[in-house]
Amino acid sequence: MFMSSSVGSSSRRKGTLKRILQGLTLTLLGVAGSAHAQNHPFGSHHQPYDASTLRVSAGQAAADSATSTFYWQWKSRYVEPGCQPDEYRIRASTGDGAHVVSEGQGYGMLIAVMMAGQDAQAQTIFDGLHRYNRRHPSQNNPDLMAWAQDSSCRDVLDHDSATDGDLDIAYALLLAHEQWGSSGAIDYAAAATRVLNAIATSNVNPTTRLVNLGDWAKWPDDPLYYYATRSSDWMLGHFRSFIGHPSTDWSRVLTAHQTLIEAMQSRYASATGLLPDFIIDTQKATPRPANANFLEAPHDGSYSWNASRVPWRLGIDAAISGDARSRNAVSKISSWIRGKTGGDPRNIRAGYTLAGRAIESYNDMVFMAPFAVAATADSGGQAWLDSLWSQIVSTAPTEDYYGDSLKLLSMLCVSRNWMTP
Repeated sequence: MFMSSSVGSSSRRKGTLKRILQGLTLTLLGVAGSAHAQNHPFGSHHQPYDASTLRVSAGQAAADSATSTFYWQWKSRYVEPGCQPDEYRIRASTGDGAHVVSEGQGYGMLIAVMMAGQDAQAQTIFDGLHRYNRRHPSQNNPDLMAWAQDSSCRDVLDHDSATDGDLDIAYALLLAHEQWGSSGAIDYAAAATRVLNAIATSNVNPTTRLVNLGDWAKWPDDPLYYYATRSSDWMLGHFRSFIGHPSTDWSRVLTAHQTLIEAMQSRYASATGLLPDFIIDTQKATPRPANANFLEAPHDGSYSWNASRVPWRLGIDAAISGDARSRNAVSKISSWIRGKTGGDPRNIRAGYTLAGRAIESYNDMVFMAPFAVAATADSGGQAWLDSLWSQIVSTAPTEDYYGDSLKLLSMLCVSRNWMTP
């Protein structure tokens, strides 16, 4: 769940002294923690990508170096101790009272497990994030995470789940099992199973097979939200990796989302391929973009601060699996944006209508970085990918948790350091 209006507003007020003290605390905690050798260290590129997936022309070594360099900057800004001595949390500071959100915890776990080998503290951080999550259960399903806490680790803004955070948490736990095994202090495989079972029970609509907005969207209490979904939660690569897990038929979940993507692109964005932040009436023959202020903002029915993640989510599945449906969907978006901008990433704008009209007059990393992942699956996008990569790498950290996190996650994808279970 992402509250777009004020992300990063309070993070810019953090002082240098506080960051130094936090860094010392992290170091001390890391010394106290126990870690196991990783099976797939950062830079090993053990994960095959589809043969058609584009690489940045800068070269693999340069891509790894840039990703690693930015990781250390991201870590120093956003990874901090929790309220218990064995916890870590990702400082989001969204400005609406949430210092930590489940989305950020999921991002942190993904990043930590993929940076193992580059950062000796990776497993200690991962385990601390997991412990923090388990101490903040959703009031509806305790195997999911309450989506928001304040700086004192108190649950705020309702004590229920957000689907995106829990999907990333489950996926990261499977990666941790692959990276470190499950015989240590935390049984990652068992923890992943608990979260996946909870997601199948509380976050997958039994009629449509689409993921919902959170475990609070129930029938008959919230009929409008019960049949609603958020496009940025359509994590096709996650669903593909979950296939075979007994929690539910994940192949049906994957197919349902790919079918809805094709329908939405054809019906509402044939020229752009863009998807809206939220989709409603998913039980009907013609699902549609949400109305203004459906859940978060006036642009809930446009390609805005939530849907900005779609090119990353669709793009990494296309890049690794080579799946034709995923490639076609994300290539439409990539082809349109490189034409819209004239191939210059500086011309990307912070949100668009589904017809392609810019909503804002400024650029933002939240929108730029995910397009680079999409470009890797765009057969005509080599020059565009190189331009995006150059612009992303040269852009300084913003002290915006959301933009900096999407930048790092996108860099992990493009540099071929992404992992699948």
